[in-house]
Amino acid sequence: QVYLVESGGGLVQAGGSLRLSCTTSGRSLSRYHMAWFRQAPGKEREFVASSNWIGSNVYSTNYAESVKGRFAISRNRDENMLFLERSRLKTEDTALYFCAAASSRLGETTSEVDYWGQGTQVTVSS
Repeated sequence: QVYLVESGGGLVQAGGSLRLSCTTSGRSLSRYHMAWFRQAPGKEREFVASSNWIGSNVYSTNYAESVKGRFAISRNRDENMLFLERSRLKTEDTALYFCAAASSRLGETTSEVDYWGQGTQVTVSS
């Protein structure tokens, strides 16, 4: 079992930046395939970004079209953490953001996820 804990959510003005973090205790995330999803009120959970483990210390990243060029997913292996750097935030980025992990390569669908965090709320004001 992998227990994921997100942090870093909050209220931010449109155009601003915010970094989300995800970590777990007792298990290394380095060989898991990881991703961020988000869910806005009244909408389905959607893919944001993924970091798939290729081998050694190499990861491939993928982004939803709506966040390309504004969001960046990264890892800190030493601190066992996953990050989502978000800039030029828009009001439509308001959502509950979830950290996700899987033993197999992650695409963009929620059905591929093995483990979920509890989510961290991000609200972008105009």
